[in-house]
Amino acid sequence: MIQHKLIEACKQNSRRAQLKLYNKYCDGMYYVALRFMKDSMEAEDAMQEAFIKAFAKLHQFNGEVTFGAWLKKIVINKCLDKLKAKKLELVAINEQVLGTVEEENNWQVEDGIGLEEVKQKMENLPEKYKYPLMLYLVEGYDHEEISEILNITQVASRTLVHRGKKKLQEELKTLSNGTGY
Repeated sequence: MIQHKLIEACKQNSRRAQLKLYNKYCDGMYYVALRFMKDSMEAEDAMQEAFIKAFAKLHQFNGEVTFGAWLKKIVINKCLDKLKAKKLELVAINEQVLGTVEEENNWQVEDGIGLEEVKQKMENLPEKYKYPLMLYLVEGYDHEEISEILNITQVASRTLVHRGKKKLQEELKTLSNGTGY
């Protein structure tokens, strides 16, 4: 079934169409949730709740972005809501103190360090850096999208990503040569 027809059938509350759409996206959305929740059961719960919300709000899907991108944003927001509920509050940033940060285009990782090492070291970062950096580096969101998802300013997003990259580079430097220098 062509995807737009499948979505239209879902809008008409076709359980068969909903199951097909769920089966098509559940694995990918589970892994998105797992990157945030770190626990398979919590990730599955977040993903399930996100699908329920998506089906309830399907009438709001207008096709401006792909269905997968729309659903991914719902999954991420659900994960962040669950994390906030667990008292993992994101630190509010005072942008008058931080000022602005220009993006560094020369950010790179040492040869021989793979994606898994980067993700592992990202886990050690404080939450205030980890989630913006994960949205930026892993999920591919820009600062405007990150600011909407995390309910912070774009300046705060740039600053948190910049500082997160610096901290991540320090962690990776330590991994690379064991001393941090």
